[in-house]
Amino acid sequence: MSLPISTGLLAYGMSGRVFHAPFLATHPGFRLQAVVERTRKEAAATYPAVQSYNSVAELLADETLELVVVNTPNFTHFDLARQALEAGKHVLLEKPVTATLAELDALLALVEKQGKLLLAYQNRRWDADFQLVRQVVESGRLGRLTEAHFRFDRYKPGLNPKVFKEDPIVPASGFHYDLGSHVLDEALSLFGRPERMQVAQASQRPGSRVVDFFHTHLTYAAGLQVFVTVSLLAAAPVPAYVLHGTQGSFQKRRADVQETQLAAGLLPTDATYGWEPAEAAGQLTLAEANGQLSTTALEAPRGSYPALFEAVYQAIRHGQPYPVRAEELRWQLEILEQAARPAHG
Repeated sequence: MSLPISTGLLAYGMSGRVFHAPFLATHPGFRLQAVVERTRKEAAATYPAVQSYNSVAELLADETLELVVVNTPNFTHFDLARQALEAGKHVLLEKPVTATLAELDALLALVEKQGKLLLAYQNRRWDADFQLVRQVVESGRLGRLTEAHFRFDRYKPGLNPKVFKEDPIVPASGFHYDLGSHVLDEALSLFGRPERMQVAQASQRPGSRVVDFFHTHLTYAAGLQVFVTVSLLAAAPVPAYVLHGTQGSFQKRRADVQETQLAAGLLPTDATYGWEPAEAAGQLTLAEANGQLSTTALEAPRGSYPALFEAVYQAIRHGQPYPVRAEELRWQLEILEQAARPAHG
């Protein structure tokens, strides 16, 4: 294996501590070298060799760093990714990559100028439940797909204590830019750019001024209808994935365990990491030759956020194509910008 990629994190809150540091520390292709910690210095308690910087500028001035993870609030993504690229670093950028399509295009132009990589952190592609959905779709067992529903529901009626997340003036605020970008990415990665799209959005929580309900209807060739929905007022979530085709149907509830395990301190190298409970299996219903319907339980493959970091490593060290393509990010932002207008309920 080539020399490890020296990597710096721009923040060590939940995102840095849960979704990035454990993978950078356990993957032999990376060296977690630096982190920005403006106030509390906590990273060294778990990673004694890490260098803690007081500011982004100090970290970006570290010439030994090859990769910078931009895991800061949404509204900072464009500016900090731009600074990192201008400093000659590769960038792993959390979703949403930017607030607007124009900002993304500006970053992509800078990527070409600097000869560096801009890699989107769309980790939900590696959720166990979505990997099973992908397997079912690609197997063709449902026949010609006619309808697909992708949902991400939570029940959080209270306003977020992070004020910037509840301010419609702040770029990329609202639930559509948050979990909505994940579900959109899943749908677009499977089905591509739609021929037509319709967007509905609203503010439904008491006192909310940002989008906290988002729904888009995507229409594809051959009549495939795809519906993507996220809500913060779903106390009893329905199945996260429902697919219908000419030969049958499939449904699966959201049950990926990786976030819960990581938050509890389990390392991705643990043998139990990523495995959903058996009772969370998806249900595949197919039409038999005699016209009868039969239902089979399908267990999900292992959830694998480590595969995202392997893809980052392969892209930087060996020039392999990164799974999250620039055109997919552009399609995502085309849809999100439609819902960026002031919400109403």
